[in-house]
Amino acid sequence: MGTHTAVITGSTAGLGAAFARQLAAQGYDLVLAARTEQRLEVQSESLEAQYGIRAETLVTDLITDDGVGAVQERLVDPAYPVHLLINNAGHGLAGNFLETDLQDERDLLRLHVQTPMELCHTAARAMAAQRAGRIINVASVAGFAATGTYSAAKAWVVNFSKALHSQLKPEGITVTALCPGLVRTEFHERSGISISGGKKWMWLDAEDVVREGLTANAQGASVCIPSAQYRALSAGLRFIPSPVVQWAADRRVNLPGPELENETAGDPEAHPRS
Repeated sequence: MGTHTAVITGSTAGLGAAFARQLAAQGYDLVLAARTEQRLEVQSESLEAQYGIRAETLVTDLITDDGVGAVQERLVDPAYPVHLLINNAGHGLAGNFLETDLQDERDLLRLHVQTPMELCHTAARAMAAQRAGRIINVASVAGFAATGTYSAAKAWVVNFSKALHSQLKPEGITVTALCPGLVRTEFHERSGISISGGKKWMWLDAEDVVREGLTANAQGASVCIPSAQYRALSAGLRFIPSPVVQWAADRRVNLPGPELENETAGDPEAHPRS
């Protein structure tokens, strides 16, 4: 049994699964939250057997109030306090705004904006009472360019995390926005997004992304952009005038980097329409 507990949303695939493995290897007990009971059970049993930790499961749909409420209830359990929250669950949308279903757009904003805000609010209050805690919100390099609803949601996550980091630092709580680019997971296939145009240099390994994110959070960073190529890309975007970035996005012109709307967000298990 570990001495610390981490809650991971969207835990059964991609970055969520990598977070679970690495935290279990560090001795954390885990609370694994995703939609598919069978995958959660397999994951929990495997982690407990391999690492000797305790891995609870929460079968939740995080675009619903009940699903979010189940995670919130666990976050405030005084018998088993939570030391680290990973807001990882997410999905993308294929197609432009006129082509997508309005309910899918609502669900995306619910999952990427409202849900992490609500979980952060609950976790932060519980952690402040302990005078210690850590939160990682999985954002995206897409948040640094205006390319659609997904990138707008991720821009919110980045700015929200930075503000929260400043507000909660005096309470002993570190908040980090983890901003990866293209990551080798099943995210794109499950979201119906083509990745045929992705260049080799764009792709990151999930284990490396998670390792950098955990290190950055432990060191007190408010934002982590894993890999040198994406740090350079993000820095470059800051020096390109906003009208130029918008012009390129409107016309799907390649700026220095990938098509930013189409990178990884988290576990596609969170997507209710998959």
